Amino acid sequence: MLRGDMASWAGLGRALSACCLLGLFCSAALPFSLQGANEKAIINERPIIGILAQETDFKSFQKYGSSYIGASYVKFIESAGARVVPIRLNRSDEEYDKIFSSINGILYPGGSVSLETSEFARVAKIFYNKALEANDRGDYFPVWGTCLGHQLLSVLTCGEDLLTWTNTDGFALPLNFTPDAKNSGIFQDFPADLLQQMASEPLTSNFHFWSLSVQNFTNNEKLRNFYKILTTNVHNNVDFISTMEAHRYPVYGVQWHPEKNPYEWKNSTGIPHSKAAVKVTYYIADFLVSEARKSNHRFPNKTRNRGEAVLEMR
Repeated sequence: MLRGDMASWAGLGRALSACCLLGLFCSAALPFSLQGANEKAIINERPIIGILAQETDFKSFQKYGSSYIGASYVKFIESAGARVVPIRLNRSDEEYDKIFSSINGILYPGGSVSLETSEFARVAKIFYNKALEANDRGDYFPVWGTCLGHQLLSVLTCGEDLLTWTNTDGFALPLNFTPDAKNSGIFQDFPADLLQQMASEPLTSNFHFWSLSVQNFTNNEKLRNFYKILTTNVHNNVDFISTMEAHRYPVYGVQWHPEKNPYEWKNSTGIPHSKAAVKVTYYIADFLVSEARKSNHRFPNKTRNRGEAVLEMR
């Protein structure tokens, strides 16, 4: 079954009542159980984040290659001071082991391939399991999912596809913040005025047909015990999860696209380009890269360091 962002490939190749809200975010953020000593001990000033490629399932693009990474994701990561390496498909377990020990986090991007049978999903599971194992032994490693990647995280965590059709394709939406958002990692450094705008203005870009409903999430013990809901949205009478983060691990998912606002110029009202919308991208990117700075993974030498921003289809 095809899921997620049917438009994320467009940039391929060339290039949150105000008083209540202020009260919600006035308290200090609580740290994750895996942070603390590790966070103080490690400051990686040269973070490298892997972006997982996915199959080119659009026939019009298949002449360019069998897999791709959207350019806006690379720009998104680079804008906050990290470099990017592509995580290619159909590689050996040995190569994935080496890549994992060399990068400081991973991003699962949006797209439209299968969450169950695609090579994208298979490789994502490999890195997801490695990340949980690493974090369990004190080796900090963040995992981020956007749109299809967000949906994939739910499948990887609970072992089944619980998505609901919402047809939320091409809509910019404000966010409905939950009480858990005030102590979240993702939103802890956002300015109060920007959080107000995110709650009242359509600053998040949505290009997805399927969503993880609050009902399905709440009814699933594995998801409920692993993640906390930070924001929700309602579309076509379905209350779905738009932002979530794990209780104990640095694992984060957004159904919306923070990378689109400054970097994708498709003629669509679903991509906001206002000053506030661009600020949202900046703070999300800064958070993700700050998480990567807590990882001490390194490439073995400069020759093996391929942390240049690349956009390839192979």
